[in-house]
Amino acid sequence: MKQLSLSKIRKEMKKTLEPKRYEHTLSVTYTAANLAALYGEDVGRALTAGMLHDCAKCMSYKKQRELCIRNHVQLSEPEKKHGEFCPVLHAKAGAVLAKEKYGVKDEDILNAIFYHTTGRPKMSALEKIIYIADYIEPCRRHVKGSTETAGDDVFAAARRAAFRDLDEALLIILGNTLAYLRNKDFKIDPMTQVTYDYYSGNRSDKKGLNA
Repeated sequence: MKQLSLSKIRKEMKKTLEPKRYEHTLSVTYTAANLAALYGEDVGRALTAGMLHDCAKCMSYKKQRELCIRNHVQLSEPEKKHGEFCPVLHAKAGAVLAKEKYGVKDEDILNAIFYHTTGRPKMSALEKIIYIADYIEPCRRHVKGSTETAGDDVFAAARRAAFRDLDEALLIILGNTLAYLRNKDFKIDPMTQVTYDYYSGNRSDKKGLNA
């Protein structure tokens, strides 16, 4: 199947997503395009990944699970349970849907969709851009800061960092996400912690080398 054009994908998203989710999708898409242009990445690929990052949000958790299982996507134990609330499952299902329904064959785009909720070690620039854009896009409600940003508004801190250093922004967002989940006593996807540890370790190593 040939990949649908961006205009056709946009029409499909407008038709299938709830209005607020569609607004968020557009905002993520154009934020990602700006970041891609700034860092010398392919803007068209950023637009496609941004437009499709939440393409499975219109599906029930049960259907998301079934889609992943049918396509042999590895799921965690909570993700396998039909009664379990899994807010990150749509990312995995979305990558499958992007390939099956919208004809996306570019592995970097598919990975950017797949990991946009948890991140992963050794992310590509496009993966980082989609992960960050999903958090900092202008339609997002501001998230009040954690101790890691010295009381500053985390949204503002991440947004400033995003336009000077992707890894810095990534760490701010990951750190605040983990703090939020712990404060709410929500389950943490192990990949989120692994990603935070990987990038915090990398930055520490770099600081040591530059000292």
